[in-house]
Amino acid sequence: MSDKKLTVVLGASPNPERYSYLAVSRLTAKGHPVVAIGKREALIGATPVTKEHPAVPDVDTVTLYMNPVLQREYYDYILQLHPKRIIFNPGTENDELATLATSKGIEPVEACTLVLLSTGQY
Repeated sequence: MSDKKLTVVLGASPNPERYSYLAVSRLTAKGHPVVAIGKREALIGATPVTKEHPAVPDVDTVTLYMNPVLQREYYDYILQLHPKRIIFNPGTENDELATLATSKGIEPVEACTLVLLSTGQY
């Protein structure tokens, strides 16, 4: 069984100074397949960033890089992906979404994707 985790990055930015850019870059560098969703079409390395909400099967992780107010429009999308976990990166913590996720059997995790990757805990 592969230890590579299909990850949806919500709030992906093509700006190299943003944490979401680093997350997409480091996830792909470690061999994790990534679906990057952001405000505008772009590229992060070879990974396309889409504005759409594509149907993605077998999602392991959704990692959030948007504030809780902006997350609201994605609730249904995130829940229908039925990931194993949602990572709430610093500044994205959201009790409402965490409660919804738990009710659907999805694990909410307050952590930093970059730290998890760098410490081998991803």
